[in-house]
Amino acid sequence: MTDDELKLALREAAYLEGDFVLRSGRRSRYYLDKYRFETRPDILGALGERIAASVEELEPDAVRLAGPELGAVALAAAGSLASGLPFVIVRKGAKEHGTSNRLEGAYEEGDLVCLVEDVVTSGGALVDAVEALRAAGLVVRTAVCVVDREEGGAEALGDQGIRLAPIFRASEVLEAVKTPAKPHG
Repeated sequence: MTDDELKLALREAAYLEGDFVLRSGRRSRYYLDKYRFETRPDILGALGERIAASVEELEPDAVRLAGPELGAVALAAAGSLASGLPFVIVRKGAKEHGTSNRLEGAYEEGDLVCLVEDVVTSGGALVDAVEALRAAGLVVRTAVCVVDREEGGAEALGDQGIRLAPIFRASEVLEAVKTPAKPHG
């Protein structure tokens, strides 16, 4: 799938118009419903390939990926399958049973991880995940996201020493349109 085809697939699968309250508390006239693109094998597979390529380019020494629950878990798994890197899941809070872990999956203190996220607006969820990863002794410097809504997330992450690497910016996805078929002859 080309980048243009993937942008269009994201828009067609996930773009909704209306009045939405985002995780950041902000209101928006549009919403990119990550579950509508993360549950499609064709889109998820293509995103896994893009995530793997981004990690290889931007954080080649990473030994694992990390995905915040729930939205980024499928993306981390797709990136893991495409890259061969294992991944950890970052819970919103420590579970109250079993191991009481905040991070799920094997890792060692000092591991360099690349964070994976779906849609970034203010960056709040990723900043929280970075804090959890660092508290566990992991090193995180880069976050790869599917879509940066271009609403301050990159700056908030930058304040934490994290580089945000979007596969696409929201403006690119919103502008995606079908290219008319070329006439034969």
